[in-house]
Amino acid sequence: MEKILDKFLRYISFDTASDPESQTQPSTAKQLVLLEVLLRELRQMGVADACMDEYGYVMASIPSNMDKEVPAIGFIAHVDTSPDASGRDICPRIIERYDGKPILLNKEKVLYLDPAEFPELLSYQGQTLITTDGTTLLGADDKAGVAAIMSAVQYLMAHPEVKHGPVKIAFTPDEEIGRGVAKFDVKKFGADYAYTIDGGQIGEMEYENFNAAMARIHIQGRNIHPGYAKGKMVNALIIGTELNNMLPVEQRPEFTDHYEGFFHITSFRGTVEEAELSYIIRDHDLSKFEQKKQLMQEISGFLNRKYGRCVTLEIKDQYFNMRTQIEPHMHIVEKAANAMKAAGITPIVHPIRGGTDGAQLSYRGLPCPNIFAGGHNFHGKMEYLPLESMEKASEVILRIIEEYTII
Repeated sequence: MEKILDKFLRYISFDTASDPESQTQPSTAKQLVLLEVLLRELRQMGVADACMDEYGYVMASIPSNMDKEVPAIGFIAHVDTSPDASGRDICPRIIERYDGKPILLNKEKVLYLDPAEFPELLSYQGQTLITTDGTTLLGADDKAGVAAIMSAVQYLMAHPEVKHGPVKIAFTPDEEIGRGVAKFDVKKFGADYAYTIDGGQIGEMEYENFNAAMARIHIQGRNIHPGYAKGKMVNALIIGTELNNMLPVEQRPEFTDHYEGFFHITSFRGTVEEAELSYIIRDHDLSKFEQKKQLMQEISGFLNRKYGRCVTLEIKDQYFNMRTQIEPHMHIVEKAANAMKAAGITPIVHPIRGGTDGAQLSYRGLPCPNIFAGGHNFHGKMEYLPLESMEKASEVILRIIEEYTII
C-alpha cells in the first residue's frame, strides 16, 4: 500500500490554485487534473461508484458491511490551494527527526522557519516535518486532508474484515475562494453527518466559524493635468486610501484573535481616474458581522456625499457560522472527540478563524464540523506539515467510522 507521505507529495505536485476572478465552476481547469487522479485512484482501490460531476465534485461510497443500520458518515476535503501564494512547482523539503533549531528554507532569500517566531515548532521535536523551499506554499491546506482521507479509504478497502457503516467520500474545488460547495449535491452525497478534514494542528476540532462576506469597491475619479487640477481633480487613489483609513485599525487581521472579527483589504489597484478595492469581512458574532457591513455602507455614503457619487460598493455574503446548525447534533462533535482520545490525542476545540465547506453544508442540512489535517502557517511560504499529524488525521477518520458502529 502507498504510504501517506507518498500520497501527499504526489498530490502537492499538482498546481491547483483557485481563482476568485473566474466565474467558471471550478474556477480553474487545473483543479480538474487532480480531481480526475483521485477519481481514478478510488476506482483502482475498488470503490466502484466513484464519480465526478460536471462541476468537478468527486463523490464515492463504501457500502456498509454491518447487519444493522447505522448512520452514513461523510469525509470531505478540498483540492484547491489559496491564490494568495504560488502553488506551482512546489519543492518540498523533508526534515527528519527535527531538532528544534531554525530550519533554513531558502539560502538565497536567507529565509528561516524559526521557533522564535513560530514556537509551536518545538512541539514537533523528533518528528518529520515537511516544509517549503521558501518560494511557494506547501499545499497542506488541504492536500493533507485529501491524503488522510485517501489513506483511510485504502485501509478500509484492503481490510474488509473491519466493520463499518456507510462511508461517503467527497473532494471539492474552490473552497479557498468561498465557492467550494456552491453546487454540491447534498442529497446525492447521501451522508447523514460529515466532517471536513481541513483543520490545522493535531487535535483541532471546530464547529464554529466566521460569518463571512466579501466587498468590492469601485471608485470613479476624474483625472486632470496636475498643473491645473485645483478644484477639478478627483483622485480615486486618495479616496480609496481615505476609505481604508476610516475602517477601525484594531479590526485588522494582524491585530485580532480568538472571537474578534476583522476587515481585511486583499487588493487595491488603480490610477487617479479609477480604483478598485477588495475586502473580506469576518466575525463570529452575527450582530457584529452585520454592523461591520453597515459600517462599510456608511463610509461609502459619507465619501459619496463628500466627493460626489464616486464610490460604488458591492457586498456579498459568503457563508455563516455553523454553530447553530451543529449544536442540535452535538453527538458528531462528541464522537470525533472520542476518536481523538482513542488515538492518543487531546482534542482542542476552538472557533475557526476562517471557513470551511462544512459551514455551508451545515446550513444545507448536512451537519459538518471540521477536524485537523495537521498543517501550520497556511497560504504562504512558511507553511509546514508534521508527517505524524497527518498520519494521526487518517487514524482519527478510521476511529470516527468505528465510533458510529456503536449505536
